[in-house]
Amino acid sequence: MDSADLHAAITSERLRLADVLEELDTEEWGYESLCTGWTVKTLVAHLTLTSRLTKLEALRGVLAARFDINAFIDHAARTRAAQYTPPELITQFRESAGWTQRPMGAKPMDPFVDVLVHGQDLTRPLRRTLAIAPDRAVSALEFVLSTSFYGAPKRFAGLHLVATDTDWSHGEGDRELRGPAGDLLLVATGRPTGLAALDGAGVADLAARL
Repeated sequence: MDSADLHAAITSERLRLADVLEELDTEEWGYESLCTGWTVKTLVAHLTLTSRLTKLEALRGVLAARFDINAFIDHAARTRAAQYTPPELITQFRESAGWTQRPMGAKPMDPFVDVLVHGQDLTRPLRRTLAIAPDRAVSALEFVLSTSFYGAPKRFAGLHLVATDTDWSHGEGDRELRGPAGDLLLVATGRPTGLAALDGAGVADLAARL
């Protein structure tokens, strides 16, 4: 995707997720998401920060967390979740759907991966469906596989990935890992929940690595 197409895709995915958030009841906001230790509300608060946190604020937060990036991200999300109500967070998320600002150090594709994967982190525990279009899942997969940040190259070493809902594959050999591109994206970013939709000789290997 070129930059215009990527921006349009990120915007549309954020708005699709915002539509789902509008449907949630009070109880669902307190459910645990697939992000360990985060409720749905905490995760949404994190998503509102993706486009709102300035580089200066991020730097100050990292310094306060003694350079522990994960601790900084966790603190920022929990603090924002405590400050705002669900309707306020939805409004903020919608308002920033088309923003191009991204976290310090993030690449242009990172917000795209972020919204696709966090959309599943949020909806799957609630047993709600937010389908990922195969072509978008493949675009995200290609990026995730090209960088060590998500751990995918090491996680998939020696495995042959085959998408069953589109014409795409990666790697080679007889240790295949077959399934929908969206579920391959989930396991590529370290989500074991994607394993349920996969089959092939490589599933056991991947399960052990996750």
